[in-house]
Amino acid sequence: MNVSKSSPKVDPTTDPKLRAFFHVAEDSPFSVQNLPYGVFRKKEDTLRTARIGVAIGDKVLDLAALDAFGQFTGPNLKGKKVFSAQSLNAFIAMGRPAWREARLTISALLTSPDSELRNDTFLQQRALIDMTACEMMLPVEVGDYTDFYASRHHATNVGTMLRGAENALNPNWLHLPVGYHGRSSSVVLSGADIVRPCGQIVPPGSETPIFAPSRSLDYELEVGIVVGPGNALGEPVPVERAVGQVFGMVLLNDWSARDIQKWEYQPLGPFLGKNFATTISPWVVPIDALIPFCCAGPEQDPEPLPYLQTRGKASFDIHLEAHLYPHDGSDALLACATNYNHLYWNVAQMIAHHTSNGCNLRAGDLLGTGTVSGPEKESRGCLLERTWKGEEPLELSSGAKRTYLEDGDLLTLTGWCQGEGYRVGFGECAGRILPARISH
Repeated sequence: MNVSKSSPKVDPTTDPKLRAFFHVAEDSPFSVQNLPYGVFRKKEDTLRTARIGVAIGDKVLDLAALDAFGQFTGPNLKGKKVFSAQSLNAFIAMGRPAWREARLTISALLTSPDSELRNDTFLQQRALIDMTACEMMLPVEVGDYTDFYASRHHATNVGTMLRGAENALNPNWLHLPVGYHGRSSSVVLSGADIVRPCGQIVPPGSETPIFAPSRSLDYELEVGIVVGPGNALGEPVPVERAVGQVFGMVLLNDWSARDIQKWEYQPLGPFLGKNFATTISPWVVPIDALIPFCCAGPEQDPEPLPYLQTRGKASFDIHLEAHLYPHDGSDALLACATNYNHLYWNVAQMIAHHTSNGCNLRAGDLLGTGTVSGPEKESRGCLLERTWKGEEPLELSSGAKRTYLEDGDLLTLTGWCQGEGYRVGFGECAGRILPARISH
């Protein structure tokens, strides 16, 4: 399956020559070819509830205001007032015809020489808001969250540390996209502080556990897939139609307490070592904006079973980075630079496998790719790999060493697709570590 077949061959909203009627810097993540959706409210507006907007350059385009001024006149959106909602869920549930109608309208308003937004100063004042004046909210109400383990490089590195190189991959790994069901209630927005978790850990040299704050707190550089509109219970999504279930993508940091996880994961997998926090970026990049950056993923050998077989360009060329800002004031450290296209299992396969037993996905559900790691040391997407279980610590500009995250450290994720003279970016996904809270 070629992912690009899920969208029209000619998409006017992704034309590289398009430019907004006001200046947008070439290195801005929020080009007019992007148009990511988010939920915001003006900081000074304490009475008005949150609503849906689109990021464009350094501004937020208020879709609820545009709707109030009669700018959405198509059959799927007129009179629905869907952009006045406090989450994207209702819009996502409307499906691709509504998504497409909205994107075409927004693109035309920002680029057409005859658009009312370009020529009506009053409408501009109501609908275009400086991003610095806005407070962002969680873009979706996440009903369910599933985290996959889709990077062969990551799985091989972790397996080598745990079981040795000869048994690095479990027997099932090359036959299906491994995943586990996560905790949606602890999905938080970029900028939220992360409290160091407590749990049972086994200190070095001991055979019995203690209850204590995690000593091996890690990040995981991932991409999150926002699902919509979903499938009925008992009705699998065929792999050739799976990309049609993707509304868009966000950056995702699935924080991990490695010492808690190491003790508890057998035999049922992640629990308290993972469910304390998952951070996502505030802007959902729509799938249409990513289609021009389709590319081939790694060769899959052995060939997957027929229900998982895809053809053509089934991955995306998304550059991803993780930056560590140490609490001691040392210079920021580029902890990882990798690419989404290293993932062995693609998004169509994740969705097809997830629903193959009849499991129903719902609008706003979140799927994590798992840690995105590449073949080089610098492209390993978490500290467990980057420092090889602490044996090869990172050196800060102050001369201090770092194996895992310390209290006060700030970790940020960024990512973008690079076009000709423009970017389709995700913004920032950030969190600062706070000390543990121990109850007695």
